Amino acid sequence: MTGIGKLKMRRHVLVLAALAMAVPLLGCGLHPLYSGSGGLGVAQGLAAVDVPPIPGRGGWLLRNALVERFEAAGSTTPQYRLDVRLDDALEALGVLNDDTISRERRILRTRYQLIDLSTGEILLDATAGSDAGIDVVSSEYATIAAEQTALENLAKEVADRMTTRVALALRERAQAGATVSE
Repeated sequence: MTGIGKLKMRRHVLVLAALAMAVPLLGCGLHPLYSGSGGLGVAQGLAAVDVPPIPGRGGWLLRNALVERFEAAGSTTPQYRLDVRLDDALEALGVLNDDTISRERRILRTRYQLIDLSTGEILLDATAGSDAGIDVVSSEYATIAAEQTALENLAKEVADRMTTRVALALRERAQAGATVSE
């Protein structure tokens, strides 16, 4: 068999393997979050979420990340408010014999509530969080830069988790409304 023939055969085997792995997923109930007409409602719902200011640098970073994700679907009149309480902590993990810190952990935790502005009903009450390890080096500037970078990355990660939970809550609400009116 020539090199081209082997390549074509390998390609066919890969396609068949991908199809074989996809078949069990057809009946599992997984549905894309933003697919179909329900997805449009979720995207519009996300665009209608207002995020009030969150105190502190971590709060500022988290709010900006959330607004960026929610406004990706467009902008509209707020129908929901996302109240966020943030806990940003930096703790020492590794302490050497001379009592110097060699490793820190940055922890970002949130408790948040999605509130329907028309009724005042709490649609979602949840928590999200993440943490990151930081090496403490001899350069104080490098350590501070690492702490700030960790905070920026954690804010994005927590915003992703929160956005997913809010989108799921909005989808469930839209589906419940569809079944009630049917």
